[in-house]
Formats: sequence, C-alpha cells, structure tokens
Amino acid sequence: MERLQKVIAASGITSRRKAEEMIVAGRVCVNGQIIHELGYKVKKGDQIEVDGKLINKENKVYYVINKPKKTLCTLNDEHGRNMVTDLIQCSERIYPVGRLDYDTTGLLVCTNDGDFANCLVHPRYHIPKTYDGVLDGILTTEQIKMIESGVVLDDGIKTLPCKLTVTSKNFERNMMNFTIVIKEGRNRQIKRMMEVYGLNVVRLHRRKLGFLTVNDLNIGEYRLLKPYEVKRLRRLAEEGREK
Repeated sequence: MERLQKVIAASGITSRRKAEEMIVAGRVCVNGQIIHELGYKVKKGDQIEVDGKLINKENKVYYVINKPKKTLCTLNDEHGRNMVTDLIQCSERIYPVGRLDYDTTGLLVCTNDGDFANCLVHPRYHIPKTYDGVLDGILTTEQIKMIESGVVLDDGIKTLPCKLTVTSKNFERNMMNFTIVIKEGRNRQIKRMMEVYGLNVVRLHRRKLGFLTVNDLNIGEYRLLKPYEVKRLRRLAEEGREK
C-alpha cells in the first residue's frame, strides 16, 4: 500500500505537497469516502477522486526547456497570456517545476512526476541554481560580501549563503553584469536580494540547475531529459538534503 498523497502526485495532476493540501481541504475521496488523514494508505484498485474526478496513473515524462520571456510558469491565466507548457508538445499533463518570472529566461524543468518535482524545489534539497543577470547599478565590494553571506528579504527571511561573481561593469551607464549561484528558490529571490540595496535586475537568465544546462537549446526550444539526467538530479537532491 502507498500513502494517498504519493499516489495523487504519481498521477501527474500536482505535487505531493499540493496533494497534501487537497487532502486536508477535503477535496479527495477514496472509494466514495472523503479522506482528511495525510497518513491514509491506499491499495491497488482503490478508486481515488480529486475534486470529483477519477485519477489515473500517467507515464512519467521529464522535459527541460529554455524558457522565453513573456511566458508564465502556471497552468492557467485569466488574462490569456502565454504559458510555458503551451510550448511543449506532450500528451501528458505536465507542469513547471518551480517558477521563473514572466520576464526571466532560461532553464526550466517540466514534468508530471510529483515526487521528482518535489526533489527539485523543496528548500531542504539545496540544489544549486546558476543565473546570469544585469543590474541597473553597481554593487560595492561590501554589498557583494553581505549578499553572499545572506541578506534579510522584505518578508523578514534571511537568504542562504550564495556565490556572486561580477562579470563586467559599465560605469558610464551605471550597470553591472553578474553571475549568482543560489541553493534555494524563493519567489523573485534574486530581484528581492538586489532590491535590499535599492537596485533592480533588468535582465535575468537561469543557465544551470545542478549540472543541467540549456546550452544546446535556443530560447523556446525543449527536449526530453535523458534517464541518466533524471537519476543524477535525484541523486543531487539527496546529496543536498544530507548537507
């Protein structure tokens, strides 16, 4: 038997964490009975419904895309804007793993494997993410050191230590190019880190997730992850959890 939230995540409709929220909210039925217990286990043949719809297991698929600007990392948008999953021709119901902002480009994984998605986005796994950015100002040496040691964001949470490298400075235009490696993925994290010093990120591109890159993909292009890449990402997550 398996835990109910794990089976829901395995169906591809959402992540395990979201599945747990659905259970607590009374949106899940097993054999016609509403289940609120997170530890509830189901057996083969049980009829599981989420919001009145019967779930079915899907084939697991894993994609990486070089996300273009002006695309959303959501599954629906009331304003009719483009969503990143619209760019991937796939019969399974996939969703983005984590988020990149509407105007941020770069590496994004999409899948229907909730457990795998959780490994990549949960804060405890600490998978390094590498970004290239352009700043509308120039950080001082002291500010860079403070960012690397962790800064307190507008919600009172302090970021984990990171690595920031200045790649170029344009004193005439008062702009700076930089590369930053972080091991967490809070909402608009890098932009908010720079806002601490009154500066704005005018361009941001994620070029690396752990070992994975999009060097072989043009903006808007995607490909299936190779089996060994999926395994290696899982292993990287487990190694990050142990640190």
